[in-house]
Formats: sequence, structure tokens, C-alpha cells
Amino acid sequence: MAPLKRPKQTSLLLVLAAVLSAEISFLACPAAAAGKTGQITVFWGRHSDEGTLREACDFHGVYTTVIMSSLNVHGHGKYRLDLSGHPLAGVGDDIKHCQSLGIPVFLSIGGAYGLPTNQSALDLADHLWYSYLGGSRVDVPRPFSDARLDGIDFFLEPGGVGSVGGGEEHYDALARELAKRNNKRTVRGKNPPALRLTATPRCAFPPDGRGVGRALATGLFERIHVRFYDYPNCTAWIEDAWDAWTAAYPGSKVFLGLTASEKDACYLERKAVFEIVMPVVQRAENYGGVMLWDRYSDEQNVNQYSGYVKNWA
Repeated sequence: MAPLKRPKQTSLLLVLAAVLSAEISFLACPAAAAGKTGQITVFWGRHSDEGTLREACDFHGVYTTVIMSSLNVHGHGKYRLDLSGHPLAGVGDDIKHCQSLGIPVFLSIGGAYGLPTNQSALDLADHLWYSYLGGSRVDVPRPFSDARLDGIDFFLEPGGVGSVGGGEEHYDALARELAKRNNKRTVRGKNPPALRLTATPRCAFPPDGRGVGRALATGLFERIHVRFYDYPNCTAWIEDAWDAWTAAYPGSKVFLGLTASEKDACYLERKAVFEIVMPVVQRAENYGGVMLWDRYSDEQNVNQYSGYVKNWA
């Protein structure tokens, strides 16, 4: 794992101290909000007590995209969808309900499991296409019935289980294969919705793992959610890491990935979000919005985190 190098600029904590000492508020600098998009992506499916997918989409219009987490076993001829005890029976209807509100629904793949060979990537593309996306085959069951997901999110981790030598996952091959099928989706007179690809890597830059870097280098991801949590010192040098990510992938919208859990060491207090972080990230032309991990943590947060963050996103 490549460490996030100490930047040349000042740390987030020093910037916060400077802002507070100078008594500069966000409201005094309206130009910093020029890049606001109002886009809030949330991960759902990691806790049985977080409510249904439908309830997440109906949550006061806060979330604009939902990523279901996750297809957590793949790449070895076996596939397992894990939604943490949520009954699958009503999820298909919930997906359609979210989509009727203009909220796209994605499926997260990746995590601890890698794709050890190019063929395993092609096999996974088959599974995703016929089980969750635009394809249809009588011999392939669809967990969500006739509901079709809007896209796939690559939750990229270096050195997944089964990867060759660590960091050798073939997610680049998977992205290319899904893009190829997307371009052919009008075959046999059918025209399912266009498939969208997003990625959710750690904040370390350059990307920590050759497989992660190769996947992102395909340029096929419309959005990249950079996780500024679950990583050592993930928020200490946020400005330099953010500048590096947005500069490296100008063709993708880059989202600021935050944890909504107040118990997380990388949790950013609301004051830091609106006074410091948002003015920094919104300077980038390809700033896309905010990604939150996750719906359950957001529900448990007594400070109504997502609603507050949306005001500044």
C-alpha cells in the first residue's frame, strides 16, 4: 500500500486554526459556493436497522444517488449478494421507486475480493449484465426481478483476496467489458438504460495498488468517490490529496467521500465541512458532490449530518 505523501501545503488542522483565528466565515465568501452541485451519494445495505431502500430515497430529498452494498463475493465462479439481512423480496420495487424519483441506484462490487484473471473479469461481467443490468437470459435468476440497476460502483481495494501478487486485480478488464456491452445494448431491438460506472477508491495518491490505478486509467468512470476515511491520516492533508485526484482524472466528476459516523476517527465536524473543506474542494472544475458512508451511520448521527452537508455540497 502506497502511503499518502506529506504535502507541501499546510494541514487541515492548521488551516482550520487560521480560519478561526481570522474569524473568516463561509458566509463571508460566497464565491466559494460557486461549485455547489447539491449531489449527495449514500451507501445503503450495510445494516439491517437502516430502513428500506425506498425509505432512503424518500429521505427529505437529501440523497441524489444510492449505492447498494454489496456483491461481496465474486471472481472465483461464485457470487454472493450481501445486503445485511434486508429481505430481497421488495428491493426490486424499491429500486423502481427510487428511479421514478430521479434517484439512480447502483450496485457496489469489490472490497476484499479481487479478480485473479482476465477470464474472471469477463465472467463477472456476464453475471452483472444478466443478473442486475440490461441483459436477460432465462437460465440466469435476477435477484431484483425485472428491475434494472443504473450502474456498477467499483469499491476498489488494493490486493484483494485471490489477486495475483497483490494489487493485480483485473477490474480494468471488467470496466472495458461492461462498457462494450453498454455500447451494444440495442441488440435485438431492446434499448435498456445506459450503464453507468463509478469508482470508490481510498484517498491515497497515487492510487494504492496497481490494479486500482489500471482500472481508473481506463477513463470509463463517470464519477470517482474518493474516500477520506478508513485510512491513516485521511483528513490531515485533504487539500493536496484532493488537488491530485481532481487533476489526474479531469474526465470524471470527483466526489468528496466522508463518513457520517461520529465514532469514526476520520469524522469531519460540520463546522470544518462548511468553513474549510467545501471551499477547497469546490475550486476544482470537476467537483461532483459528496459521498457519505453510510445510510445507517447517517441515521444514527444526532446532528442530521447529510441534511447539513447537503446545504453546502
